Amino acid sequence: MKFDFTKASEACVKCGKCVPSCTIHKINIDEVTSPRGFLELVGAHQRGELELDKNAKDIFEKCFLCTTCVSICPTSLPTDLAIENIRRDIAEKFGIAWFKRVYFFLLRHRKVMDFCLSLGSYFLPLIFKIDHDAQSMKPRFSMPFVGKRVFPLLNKRSFLQRHKEDIENGSKTKRVALFVGCFSNYHYTKTAESLLEILKALKINVLLPKKQRCCGAPAFFTGDFKTVDKLIRANVEYFETFLDEVDAIIIPEATCAAMIKEDWERFMSEDVEMSKRIKKITAKVFMASEWLYKKTTLAEYLKNLNISKKERVTYHDPCHARKVLKIFKEPRALLEANYDIKEMSDPNQCCGFGGVTIQSEKFELAKAAAKPKIEMIKETNAKILSAECGACRMQLSNAIDNDGADIRFKHPLELIAEVIRQNG
Repeated sequence: MKFDFTKASEACVKCGKCVPSCTIHKINIDEVTSPRGFLELVGAHQRGELELDKNAKDIFEKCFLCTTCVSICPTSLPTDLAIENIRRDIAEKFGIAWFKRVYFFLLRHRKVMDFCLSLGSYFLPLIFKIDHDAQSMKPRFSMPFVGKRVFPLLNKRSFLQRHKEDIENGSKTKRVALFVGCFSNYHYTKTAESLLEILKALKINVLLPKKQRCCGAPAFFTGDFKTVDKLIRANVEYFETFLDEVDAIIIPEATCAAMIKEDWERFMSEDVEMSKRIKKITAKVFMASEWLYKKTTLAEYLKNLNISKKERVTYHDPCHARKVLKIFKEPRALLEANYDIKEMSDPNQCCGFGGVTIQSEKFELAKAAAKPKIEMIKETNAKILSAECGACRMQLSNAIDNDGADIRFKHPLELIAEVIRQNG
C-alpha cells in the first residue's frame, strides 16, 4: 500500500477544525501531536526534511487512530492512513518489540494461539482474580509493566473450539457465517454465544468457519505490514470457499468489521486482482447489529416481548463503528425496545484504547483519555455500559475499575440475548 505523504500534507489548509476533538491533543496539548501537526511531519519526512529518529517514532506512536480528525475534516484528509504508513516505515527501521512479534506470530498461526492460550489459562487463577460474569481478570498483586490493570478473561477453550462448524436452526433459506474476531473468540466469548442465541431465536442457520484468521487490525495499526498481508490473503482464500453458500458474513466487533470492509481493499490497492476478490467478499460483510436490524425481523421480535421494568443503559459509539462504518442507530434501535437508553454527553468521543502500542508502551495516555469518558458515563446514572467493540470493552472496563464506579459492561448482543432468554 503506497501513500503520498506530501500530497496529504500539502492538502491540509491548517484550518484547525480537527484539533479540539483530537483524542491525543486533548490530553497532550501540543501542536506537534495534533492531526495537522502529524500531517506536517509526515510531509516533512517525505521531503527529506525530517529524519525518522526515536523522537519522531515516539510522536507518531501517540496517535490513537480514532479517525475523529478524518470525520471532521472538510475534505476528509486521511490522517489515519498517513500514520499507519509512517508506522510501517518506523517498524522497518527500528524493528518491532519482541512481545509484539510474539503476539503477531500467534495471530498468524491460530492453532499455536489456541494451544498457548489454552495452556496459559490453567495457570491464570494462580496470579489473577477471575471474574467470569464480567469476563475479566485482575492481578492478585501489582506486577511489573502491568500494575493491577483489568484484562479480558482468557478461556480454556475458544468460542470456535466449543462449537461445531454447521449449526442448523430450522431455516430453509437463510444461512450466515460468523467472523467472530479475536476478542469474541478468546476472551469475551459471551458476545459470540449471544449472537448464536439470537440467530437461533430467528431460526437462521449458522456457519462457523473454523479456519478464519485475525482480521489483521492489531498488526496494521502497529506497522507490521508483512503480517497484515499474510492474514488478508489467507482469509480471502478461505472466505472464497464458502462465500456463495451464505447470505452474509456478520461480525460482532467494530474494529474487525472496519478492517475488513474498509482497510483490506485499501491495503491491497496495488494488487488489482486481490482488490476485486476482496470487494466481492465485503459486499456480504456486515456488523452484527447492522445486519440484524436491516435484514431480519429482530427489531419487531424484540418489540413484542413483555418487559415490565427497563434497565437503564448508556451506549458508547466505537470509533470504527460510528466514524468509519457510520453505524450507530442500529444497535440503539435494537436495544431501545427493552432497555432505557440514556445518552451520555458525547457518546462519540474515543474511549482511548489506541491499539497494541498505546496499551503496552504508552498506557498512561490510554488512562488519561478514558477519564473524561468515565465521567460522562457516570452522569447518566446508568448501571450498564454497552458498545459493539471488544477493544472498547477492555479499555473502559479497566477505567471503570480504576474509578470504582458501579457499572457493568455488556455488549449489545449480550443484552438482547438476555431479554430473549427471559422471555423464552
